[in-house]
Amino acid sequence: MNVMDELRAWLVALRTPGLGPGGLRERLAAASGDIEAVLAQLRRQAASLGEPAQAWLARPDEFRLAADLAWLAAPGCRLLCCTEADFPPQLDNIPQPPAALFVAGDTSLLLHPQVAIVGARNASVAGLAHARAFAGALAAAGFAITSGMADGVDGAAHVAALDAGAATLAVIGTGPDRVYPRKHHALARRIIEQGVLVSEFPPGTPARADHFPRRNRLIAGLSLGTLVIEAGLQSGSLITARLASEQGREVFALPGSIHNPLARGCHRLIREGARLVESAAEIIETLTPAARMLGSELALRLAAATAGGEVAQSTERFKEDGSGRHPRWLADPEYQQLLTELGHDPATLDELVRRGGQSAAAVSSMLLMLELEGMIESLPGNRYQRLPTGSLHD
Repeated sequence: MNVMDELRAWLVALRTPGLGPGGLRERLAAASGDIEAVLAQLRRQAASLGEPAQAWLARPDEFRLAADLAWLAAPGCRLLCCTEADFPPQLDNIPQPPAALFVAGDTSLLLHPQVAIVGARNASVAGLAHARAFAGALAAAGFAITSGMADGVDGAAHVAALDAGAATLAVIGTGPDRVYPRKHHALARRIIEQGVLVSEFPPGTPARADHFPRRNRLIAGLSLGTLVIEAGLQSGSLITARLASEQGREVFALPGSIHNPLARGCHRLIREGARLVESAAEIIETLTPAARMLGSELALRLAAATAGGEVAQSTERFKEDGSGRHPRWLADPEYQQLLTELGHDPATLDELVRRGGQSAAAVSSMLLMLELEGMIESLPGNRYQRLPTGSLHD
C-alpha cells in the first residue's frame, strides 16, 4: 500500500460514523497498527455498526475525502497518527485517546513539556493580565503554553507566548481549517507560523457544543499541568481541570476576590484539592520533575522506533552517572554530536535537523533533555544556544 492509499484509509476510518477514537484505537491495536486491515474489518462488520456507518463505508464521499487530502497537501499540514513514533505519548492513556490528530505548524512541539492555561471567556482586565504574566513566565522557563484559542484567558495566554517568541499550542474544537471564534483568524495564523494548531476533527467540521469537552480532554492530556485563571461555576475550564485531575495531571488555580463571580470556580477547585498558586515559580517547581520524566520517556520511545523496536543501550542510559552531576545519557554519542553541531552560536531546530540528519522529533527530544539539564537554553524564534557551562565534562 502506497502512502496516498494509506492516508486515504485513515481518512475513511476517521470519518466512519459512530466509530469514535476509542473504537478505532482498539481495532488498530488488534491489527498491529495496520489501518488497511482495520478498514477491511470495518467493511466486513459494517452492518453491525449502524446504517450511517454502513452507507459511508460502502460509498465514501469522495468530494469530502478530496478536500481532506487537499488540506493535508498544504505546507505545514499533517495527519499525525497514533501509530507514528512522534505521536505524543501523553495522550496514549487518557480516556478515549485520539487515533489521529490534524496538525498545522510545528508538530514537534507536541512533544515539549506543556502547561495549559485556561479560564473565562469574559475575563476581567486583571484576569487577562494574570494570563499574560503567567504565560510569559512559564514560556521563559521552557514550557510550551497550551490552550483552546477561545476568547478571553485562552487568547491572552496564546498571544503572550507568541509575543515572547515562545511556543504555543492551540487545541481547537472545529476542523483544522475553521477558526472559532472568527475574530481569532489573525491569532490562528500566528500560532501556525510560530507554534502548532491541533484538532481531532477533520477539515470542514463546524463548531458544536459537544466538541469542546472532547477538545478539553486533549488540552488536559497534552499538558503536565493545568492552570485555571478566573472561572465561573459553570465554566468549561472546570471541565478541563476535572479531566486533568482524572488523568493524574496537576491542577493549579489562581484565587481571587470573594466578591468576584469569576473567582468562584477557582475557589471550588482549591477546596477540591487544586494547588493554590500566586506565582509562576510555584508551577515551575512543581512540574520540572514531570518534565524530566517526559523527556526520558520520549527519548526511550524515539530510540525504540529508531532501533526498530529495540531500545538502544537499554534504560541504563537514563540513570544518574553516580557523580550527582549528569545522567548517563549525556555520554551518548548522539548527544555529543548534537552539542558539537550546535556549537556556540544560536541555531534553529530546522538547522540542527539538517546538520545531523536525524528526525525533528528525535532532535526536539534531545534538546528538551539538554535544556532541562541546564546545558542549553531556548531563545525566541524556536532557536537554541549552548550555555557557557554546557559541557559533557562539567
